[in-house]
Amino acid sequence: MTTRRSRPAPRPPEGTPAPAELARQARAVLADAVRIARWAAAGAAASLPGGPGGDPSTVALVVGARERAASALGLTPDQVRAGWDRARLAGLIELHGGTARPGWRLRAWDRDDMAVLRGWVALFDAWSLAHPAPEDVAPTVVAEVVEAVPQVLSLLQLSAGPVLVPALLDLLQQRVAELREERCEVPYGPRGETQPTADEPGAPVDGDDVPLSVLLDWALEGLAAVGALTLERGQATLTPLGNWAVWVKLEQICVAAQSPAGNIEQSAEDMLRGCARLTPGPARAEYRAWLAARTVSSAVAELLAVARGEDALLRGLAFEALRVVGAPAEPEVRAAAVEPSLRPYALLWLAEYEGADPEDAAEVLTREEATWLWVDTAAAVADHGEPQLLLRHLDSAVQGTVPALIDEVRAGGHPRTVQVLVALAAAHPDPALAKAVRRAAFQVHTGGV
Repeated sequence: MTTRRSRPAPRPPEGTPAPAELARQARAVLADAVRIARWAAAGAAASLPGGPGGDPSTVALVVGARERAASALGLTPDQVRAGWDRARLAGLIELHGGTARPGWRLRAWDRDDMAVLRGWVALFDAWSLAHPAPEDVAPTVVAEVVEAVPQVLSLLQLSAGPVLVPALLDLLQQRVAELREERCEVPYGPRGETQPTADEPGAPVDGDDVPLSVLLDWALEGLAAVGALTLERGQATLTPLGNWAVWVKLEQICVAAQSPAGNIEQSAEDMLRGCARLTPGPARAEYRAWLAARTVSSAVAELLAVARGEDALLRGLAFEALRVVGAPAEPEVRAAAVEPSLRPYALLWLAEYEGADPEDAAEVLTREEATWLWVDTAAAVADHGEPQLLLRHLDSAVQGTVPALIDEVRAGGHPRTVQVLVALAAAHPDPALAKAVRRAAFQVHTGGV
C-alpha cells in the first residue's frame, strides 16, 4: 500500500508537447465548435426541438437556426451541424429542456488549459458519435469495431510513427475475432449446424458482411476528424494530441491495475460492497480504477443491474460510481428514470449532470419521490448502519413531524416500509412515538388502515 501511494507522477513520452501547446492544438481543433457554442449560448439557438424520444442529448439545430448560424459565422450549414455536435460532445454547451446554455468548459475556455484538454478528450472518446458509421452496417459490428479501436490506437502509440493501414487492419481483425470468441458467438441454424461468420463466404447479408477494411477506414477517418491522427499515403500517424491522449488512457489502465483496495477484478456488486467501507475520496478513486479497466457500456450496464437489486446501500453507491462515469452514462441513466426504484436516484444524477448544485438537486423530486428515497436510504441505514444513524436520518425527511412522515411513508408503497418502520421504532427514544411507529408497521404488514 505504501508503494502504491508513493507512486511517482508519470511523465508523458519524450517529445510530448507541454500542456499549454497541447491545449493550443485542442483549441484549434474545436475552434468552430467554440464559435457555434458561443453563438448558441448567446440565445440565438433557443427553442430547440427535442431529439428522438424527447432525449435532449440528441437535440440537433433546427434548419432555420443552422442557417442563421451559418450566415452569422461564415460557415456552411454542414460545418455548423458538425460544430454543433462537437460542441455538445465536448461539453461546451449544455441542453436544458429546449434551451442551449454555456457549459463550464466554454466559460473556462480562454483561461484554463486543462478544461480545454478535458473537453477535447471528451470529443476524442466520442469519436464514433461525431463521425457516424455507414448506414448499412449492423450496430453490433460497429460496436465491435469501436471496442477494438483502443488496441489500434495502442499500436500507433507504441510505434511512435506512421503505421501502414494493412497492419492496422490485421490487428483489427484479430481483436474483433477475440471479442467474438470471448462472447462465444457461435450462431446455429434450425438443425444445429453452424452458420458462416461475417468474414466467411456465404454470410447473411444483413449489414454484418461489410468488410472490416471499410469499418477501419471509417474509424481512422473519424479519429482524424477529431484531430487524433493524420492519414496520408496509406499510413496513419498519431498527432501530438492523439499520442498524449492514448498515453493518458494507458496510464489509467496502469493505475487501475494498482487499484488501492484491490477491487479491480471484482464484479460491480463486490466492488461496491468493498467501497462501502471507504470514505468518499478513496471510494471515488476505486470507482475510477474499476471503470478504467472496462468499456463504458459494460460498466454502466453492470452498475445499473446492481442498482436494480434489493440492497439499497448498493443502489446508492452504484449511482455514486455513475457520477464518476459522467456524460457517457447519461443516456442509460435517463432511460432508468422511468423505473420507480431508480427514478429518484436517476433524477438527482441528471440534475447534477445538468449543472445543479448537489445541495439543491433534491428540488427536482416530487414529495412522493423524496419520501420514497428517504425510505430507501433508511433501509440502507437499517441494514448496514447504527441505530443512531437512523435517528439522524429523520432530520432529512421533507415532512416536519414523525406522524406526518409515517402517513406518507405508508402511502408510498416502498417494499421495505415495514422493516424501516420497525427499525425506526426500535431506535427512537420517545416511547409514545416508538409505539405509534410500531403500530404503523403492523398496519402496513397486515394491510390495515
